[in-house]
Amino acid sequence: MIAETAASHPIDTSRILAADGSLRPRLLTELLDRAVSKFPARICIDFLGREWTYGEVGKLVDRVAAGLQACGLAKGDRFGLCLPNTPYSVILYFAVLRAGGTVVNINPLYTEDELAFLVVDSGAKWVAVPDLELLHAKVAAAWGQGALEGIVLCPMADVLSFLKSVGLRTLKRSALAKKRAGIAYIAYRDLAAHAAPPVELGQTPDDVAVLQYTGGTTGRPKGAMLTHANLAANAAQMLLHLGEERDVPERSLGVLPLFHVFALTCVLNFGIETAAELVLLPRFEMDEVLKTIKRKPPTQMFGVPTIYNALGSLPDDKVPDLSTVRTSISGGAPLPLEVRQQYEKRTGSPVAEGYGLTEASPIVTSNPLLGRTPVKDNSAGPAFPHTVVELRDEEGNLVTGIGPDHRGEICVRGPQVMKGYWNRPEETEKTFFGKSLRTGDIGYLDKDGYLFIVDRIKDLILCSGYNVYPRAIEDAAYEHPAVKEAVAIGVPDPYRGEAPKLFIALHEGEELDAGTLDAFLRMRLNKIEMPDSYEFRAELPKTLVGKLEKKALVAEERARREATAAGGAGA
Repeated sequence: MIAETAASHPIDTSRILAADGSLRPRLLTELLDRAVSKFPARICIDFLGREWTYGEVGKLVDRVAAGLQACGLAKGDRFGLCLPNTPYSVILYFAVLRAGGTVVNINPLYTEDELAFLVVDSGAKWVAVPDLELLHAKVAAAWGQGALEGIVLCPMADVLSFLKSVGLRTLKRSALAKKRAGIAYIAYRDLAAHAAPPVELGQTPDDVAVLQYTGGTTGRPKGAMLTHANLAANAAQMLLHLGEERDVPERSLGVLPLFHVFALTCVLNFGIETAAELVLLPRFEMDEVLKTIKRKPPTQMFGVPTIYNALGSLPDDKVPDLSTVRTSISGGAPLPLEVRQQYEKRTGSPVAEGYGLTEASPIVTSNPLLGRTPVKDNSAGPAFPHTVVELRDEEGNLVTGIGPDHRGEICVRGPQVMKGYWNRPEETEKTFFGKSLRTGDIGYLDKDGYLFIVDRIKDLILCSGYNVYPRAIEDAAYEHPAVKEAVAIGVPDPYRGEAPKLFIALHEGEELDAGTLDAFLRMRLNKIEMPDSYEFRAELPKTLVGKLEKKALVAEERARREATAAGGAGA
């Protein structure tokens, strides 16, 4: 068990700062080397009750890296990780980097077409996947496309406890991968059997460590080139933002998928930076999450708003004991004030909202941690250490002044900002004003430098020539105690051009009709902002990371209107 109280001390900044006070560019493998050297006996990974120490993980990383080099992995080669949260996610991530390769994070629940696009676009030569047919089949379908030369099968039974391993091999044999003829497979066991150390390849912090693909909200996903220096900097910035270290190991609940950039930095890279114990879960399943929190009480929580919403909405007898948690950050999507307040009231654990994007590794701002200075409601907090946040107009000119009347596109400069988009120089050029990364988000700064995000530029609803921000509508809806989830989108309107439509999901056992909600919102929104229509659903669609998926609702609404128009034309 981790002690509830422990001595805190200032951060030893010698490992992260240069002589001039700037962040020292580092290889990501340096983070692991330090943790292995200083804390070899400390638990690094807990996966469903089975544990690996830092010393064990360090040896496995070296062995697998040597195995990859023996199989032909050369410096700069792309290697896809199509893995849920497992020990393989951690070991192969650092092994690929140690061997000189570039990691391509692939969501294992992508469709065959989505997965094949990433394999082809990245030029990945190998892809690692669990030996589960459901996931393996999609990777196997990409064979023969792009530069793919081999598939690394990772046996799930080998990383489970004895009883769970026996159950998978016997009772669930039909779920295991079925190898296809003509495909070159590499067994993970063979990679890990190499005893010789990997060859040093003269890597530099400016080398691309990860191709992290964006969500593709404006078309096909783009691969953000995140260097070793970018990702190591964001982990160091997180440490500086925290402001202290303790003489006991921290423990992170790793339920956010590590293939997502938020978890990649906060759970994996920052976890290794601080030699924390990573308690990994392959998916968010409430009963398993609650059992895991009880078995391994976390000291750090990183989640998207839907996770905090789900935990904060539990019945009284199921709300977990989170008294050991000292650091909680919400990211990936705006955290509604009512969701944050409910979670904090029910659990007694404070949450700080942060803000970032894939192209910034991803964290740009965060509210203060550990209660030293106040969290500001509905704010994403001040800039991360060594980060400059500025507002610019459509021409790229700086917007001066503070407050809501001085809005602009949020632009970012800092050591965590990507090198550019993979093989997309024109897209890269459009994403920068000089050296400032354009986020596509609109916001303003207050007198203390706290960032307030109004909305995404492309999410603007244009009503009779006026800008309507969906978040303003959603925040107003969340003030109603019956509302669990809210998403506002723009739909075509013959009179106003576009009109807001509000999708609503209610808390269990609550009742609310459109008329009552409309009257409630009229006291909080102006006439232009008022929704033109409402749609109540049991649940709203979410991405695989757990974020509310506005894109899916927009697509559904478009398809519905096109079908209606086609039916009318046919009549």
